[in-house]
Amino acid sequence: MSLSKDGLPAEQVLDEIRALRAADRPTHGGRLFAYVYDSGLDGLDDLAMAAYGLSAHVNGLDPTAFPSLLAMENTLVGAAAALLGGGSETVGNVTSGGTESLMLAVKAARDGAPGVERPRMVVPQTGHAAFAKAAQYLGVALDLVPVSPSTLRPAAEDVAAAVGPDTVLVACSAPSYAHGVVDPVEEIAAVAAAAGVRCHVDACFGGWTLPYLRRLGADVPPFDFAVPGVTSISVDLHKYAYTPKGVSVLLHRDARLRRPQYFAYAGWPGYSMVNPVISSTRSGGPIAAAYAVLRHIGDSGYLALAARTLAAVRELAAAVSAVDGLRLVAPASSTVVCFTADGFDVFVLADELTARGWHTQPQFAYGELPPSIHLSVTASVAPRVAEFGPDLAAAAWAARAAGPVVLPEISLDRPLPELLGALGFGSGLPERMAPVNALLNAAPPHMREALLVDFLGHLQRPAHFTD
Repeated sequence: MSLSKDGLPAEQVLDEIRALRAADRPTHGGRLFAYVYDSGLDGLDDLAMAAYGLSAHVNGLDPTAFPSLLAMENTLVGAAAALLGGGSETVGNVTSGGTESLMLAVKAARDGAPGVERPRMVVPQTGHAAFAKAAQYLGVALDLVPVSPSTLRPAAEDVAAAVGPDTVLVACSAPSYAHGVVDPVEEIAAVAAAAGVRCHVDACFGGWTLPYLRRLGADVPPFDFAVPGVTSISVDLHKYAYTPKGVSVLLHRDARLRRPQYFAYAGWPGYSMVNPVISSTRSGGPIAAAYAVLRHIGDSGYLALAARTLAAVRELAAAVSAVDGLRLVAPASSTVVCFTADGFDVFVLADELTARGWHTQPQFAYGELPPSIHLSVTASVAPRVAEFGPDLAAAAWAARAAGPVVLPEISLDRPLPELLGALGFGSGLPERMAPVNALLNAAPPHMREALLVDFLGHLQRPAHFTD
């Protein structure tokens, strides 16, 4: 049966969830450098979950029925606008995450230029993959601009060369997720403005923390609404605002620019629909939780968290530079430490770090860029930094001794089960990911995409309840 016949006691169900969660990476404790953002503040989770529960069944579909959610959303938008240089005309909405924010920015640009039959957008190669997703979903062609292998930034003249009569949007990152590098936003926004095109700044990753890093003396280039030509900005609150998952903000410089973001439809016999975001029904839980977290931490609290994060970034970067054979891919100038290995396998290194309790994010080679390890650094990492350096040195020694992954001689276009079998894996998740990562790194991007789709499909199969 797909359901328990008579249902189960609540505590038994919770025990099941706790048992399942035991296999997950730790979301707290400063040892996971991707996917989650941990402030390290005592009691913050309890506050967020209590607020979440108060509004979990409130529906953002109709703000006239639930004005509490409208008030909280407007407060979150106002806080983001104030932090990012917005003025009295700045407007915005809360979305479910950075991908939705970027997709809506692309939709607004596409629908805001109805005379363009085949819309295109210009994005640096280091732009988030969500731009490619938006391009595929929304039918907007993607024109990628190369970045310098040394600075990892695009040149404004290359952006200008890519802009054409069908361009509806130019995008840039503050910072790029992979390497933590802020694009030359001033120059790119000037190019877009000269062409009469919108300019979106993807600050999903660092938009909430860059202003605080600047206040702490870090060299943060201009990137927000203070830059002429910037028309929209996205910033995720579930990253460095440390709210629970499912909260991002998309800001527009004014209401005219936001209007084509909306979807409205009255051509059916039911209620006339108007949505500011992609979803119709929206739980109030994430918005209420974010509201509670922002109100509780406050400006001085976020400044203190940014200071701890900045100190951790600098110490981690120094630890990387101290290990023979490791080097930073880019200066650690935001909240990212990205490094690669010379002379030994970076994917084996990632496994060795995992074995020592440090969960990192391997990144594949791209053009002239080598495979690397990405660390998203949060405030909770600061107390653990002293432990990381010795473990990193030991992991590097072990990776060098183990040698690189040797892939079996098998064609990459073979069915996935054959590839997994050749790598020595059964039906479950592999304990060591280096062979899988080496295989994916060796595959060209189009084949890598196909392999990843098959691998995820291999994992996502129906399960049934057991009593």
